[in-house]
Amino acid sequence: MEPLWLVGGILAGGLIVMLIHRVCANRAHRVDTQTQQELRTAFSALSREALSANADDFLKLAETRLTQQTAQGLETLESKKKLIDARLEEMGGKLTNLSNLLQAFDKQRAESFGSMRTHLENATHATKGLQQITGQLREALANPSHRGHWGERMAEDVLRLVGFVENVNYFKQKKDAAGGIPDFTFPLPDRRKVHMDVKFPLANYLKALDAVDDATRSACASQFLKDVRARIKELNTREYIDVASGTLDYVLVFIPNEQVYSFIHGRDNSMLDYAIQNKVVLCSPLTLYAILAVIRQSVDNFRLEQASGEVLNLLAEFKKQWAKYVEGMEKMGRRLDEVYSEYRELAGVRTRQLDRQLDRIEDLRLGAAVRTDLPDAPAVLSVAKNLQARTPGSPGSAVPL
Repeated sequence: MEPLWLVGGILAGGLIVMLIHRVCANRAHRVDTQTQQELRTAFSALSREALSANADDFLKLAETRLTQQTAQGLETLESKKKLIDARLEEMGGKLTNLSNLLQAFDKQRAESFGSMRTHLENATHATKGLQQITGQLREALANPSHRGHWGERMAEDVLRLVGFVENVNYFKQKKDAAGGIPDFTFPLPDRRKVHMDVKFPLANYLKALDAVDDATRSACASQFLKDVRARIKELNTREYIDVASGTLDYVLVFIPNEQVYSFIHGRDNSMLDYAIQNKVVLCSPLTLYAILAVIRQSVDNFRLEQASGEVLNLLAEFKKQWAKYVEGMEKMGRRLDEVYSEYRELAGVRTRQLDRQLDRIEDLRLGAAVRTDLPDAPAVLSVAKNLQARTPGSPGSAVPL
């Protein structure tokens, strides 16, 4: 109730002040300065009286409210303190986990860095080795003799990859009937063959790669294309193409590098037509693989066709021999039937007839047993028993099958 009373007093004082102010405003033009001063003095007196009357109550109310708010504030501060402590503890755990993760990450980063460093060192050594090999290869290719050996080695790698066997699927540097000695010769069906040459001019191509300016590079490239055309023309004049001796109307030329093969056709798109006109087929490692695969398939198909013909001939001969075998078996069967018929006759009719005779002899023996004056009776009885034991089908005898 005290707060309501205090609020009511303050509102009443405010209303009084507003009314007085409004009255003063309405009468300002008629009241002089002395009157205004008197009004102010009266208002001040009224205000002091109202404030003095409510001061004690206001202070008591303010002290009570302050005490309550202080207690509530302490409780709020205590709860917030506990919440802050819990948050700080949780944050400490998270910071500890984060510190552990950072330490593990640093350790892993150090290990990864060490491994990467090792790989980089290995890559550096491999690059140096590759550079040395490249330099050695460049030096080897600078020598025409070495280029020929390198081309032969590359060609043999392709041949092994296809599955060719030397002296079976191909011949190396075998002199042909025309007197030429090609690098490789591939036998074909129907006693045909095709030759391949692996010597290829690469000197100007290497110079073009080593050129430091565009003019020199272009001049070396043009000279290299001229060397290729000259090589194609040279092969056309050799004895590698001799249809009368069994060769095909073309010769294979092996270019032992895909980059060189692409360079030729990229710089001169008429080189392929020029080579075909001169009965020359340019082959890179990939295209040579395809050509050799076709050659092997054709040879295998031809051999399969020949083997099929031989199998048919063998089947015809087998049929002939089988007919003779069947005829002989039929003759043997007829003979066996005749022998079996004779055996049945011996085992049946003949055996019964002999049994009858033996029965009669036995009857005679029994009838003559009482007569002891016959000197030959024991001999006749012994002969009868022997005949009975040897006769097929008689009791106690075994019949042979």
